[in-house]
Amino acid sequence: MSFKEKIDNSRLPEHVAIIMDGNGRWAKKKGAMRIFGHNNAIQSVRDASEAAAELGVKFLTLYAFSTENWSRPQDEVNGLMQLLVNTIAGETPTLLKNNIRLNVVGNIKDLPRSCVDSLEKAMSKTAHNTGLILTLALSYSGRWEIVDAVKSIAKDVKDGKIMIDEINEKLFSRYLSSYPIPDPELMIRTSGELRISNFLIWQLAYTELYITDTLWPDFRKEHFFEAIFNYQQRERRFGKTSEQILPEQVSI
Repeated sequence: MSFKEKIDNSRLPEHVAIIMDGNGRWAKKKGAMRIFGHNNAIQSVRDASEAAAELGVKFLTLYAFSTENWSRPQDEVNGLMQLLVNTIAGETPTLLKNNIRLNVVGNIKDLPRSCVDSLEKAMSKTAHNTGLILTLALSYSGRWEIVDAVKSIAKDVKDGKIMIDEINEKLFSRYLSSYPIPDPELMIRTSGELRISNFLIWQLAYTELYITDTLWPDFRKEHFFEAIFNYQQRERRFGKTSEQILPEQVSI
């Protein structure tokens, strides 16, 4: 029985986030340049997106390019930017076919104009799709997002739009670039690294983490289904006890 057949469709996570890691190591194993790994990761993005859409997951967020990635060798950054432009243009028909709406979070003004244009065109073309919302985190970091939110809140306090006593977790969340997308219930990281790498720091507070040794270019639908099945075996307590979550199982 495949993992997809084992999944309980009534208990799907609403939002899945993925740290797509391992492109460089995958290329190195094959004696190729890092950009070769990035090129071969396109199929993995397609598989993960289609798998999420097939199950009925509502939101999928992919960590595509962090603010820290700008410090990589210039030729790799240039190659990634060109790959991004080509991929977005080439994958738009697939997004339309699968009723997927494209979204983006991050400090987009730092991206080359050609990338911004491609993103805006694809988001416009897919804006009326009603299925999965696929969000690309580009020029993004969790700390940047939090600092940016704090600046916006401070300005609104200064302008008298909100009072300091009104600031709470719910209000703060509305100032994040990911709003109104709900927090992820599941975060998948490929390549076996055991860290969140400055990704969705605020939003991951109660997210279940799933780490796989699979390098991102090798990630396929069955890997996504396996992660969902693994998630469904867990008990999400949010600080409560098992008895509070499942009182009917408590012996009297």
